[in-house]
Amino acid sequence: MHWRLAVPVVSIRNAVCLLGSFPALAGADLDVEVGEIVWLSGPNGAGKTTLLRVIAGLLPLHRGEATVLGCDLRTDRRSHRRRLAFMAHDTFAYDDLTVRENLEFAARACGRSRDRAAQSAARFGLDGVEGVTHASLSAGQRRRLALAAAFVRDAELLLLDEPHAGLDAASRTQLDGALRDEAAAGRTVVFSSHEADRASALGARAVRVDGGMVTVPPTPSPAGAHA
Repeated sequence: MHWRLAVPVVSIRNAVCLLGSFPALAGADLDVEVGEIVWLSGPNGAGKTTLLRVIAGLLPLHRGEATVLGCDLRTDRRSHRRRLAFMAHDTFAYDDLTVRENLEFAARACGRSRDRAAQSAARFGLDGVEGVTHASLSAGQRRRLALAAAFVRDAELLLLDEPHAGLDAASRTQLDGALRDEAAAGRTVVFSSHEADRASALGARAVRVDGGMVTVPPTPSPAGAHA
């Protein structure tokens, strides 16, 4: 299924977001179009996670404008959430529930079927541990469960905070394939990562976040091009 909006999926202008008195975003601008994969790079503490949380409607703007999936976040930070998926550093899974139960709970919460939960488990190599509780999973398995829970939503917009962290090589390859599939289906992906090689291989558009500001690096000139 493809979604088409007459405006960008994400449109942010002069966004300021305070964490206490600290400006985690300090006048950020960003546009993201339908079907794009956008890579947020930058040092720790630069504002990448804050930007993702603002887009998800989890943090308020203190100044500026932000429209996501057609919703004005200055007046409504909730309506668009059912149409997006956000994966944070924490899994937010229930320790006493199994992989299957956690995914079925996530599926029911967004109106998806149990079959969708099973498909998402298989997509991230969890079908062999579906009966294992979250508390008994390894760190890598927990990370894959968090990804499966995000993808089970079949969301128009995926927001992923360091999605490759904690994954082995095979799981990273699975994730990259899933991200390409989402973009090919007309969905939009915004993710943060310190792994330039992975992001470049995905063909992601690079956006740098630093000091709460957003910059878009210039596209390199083709080899042999003359000024």
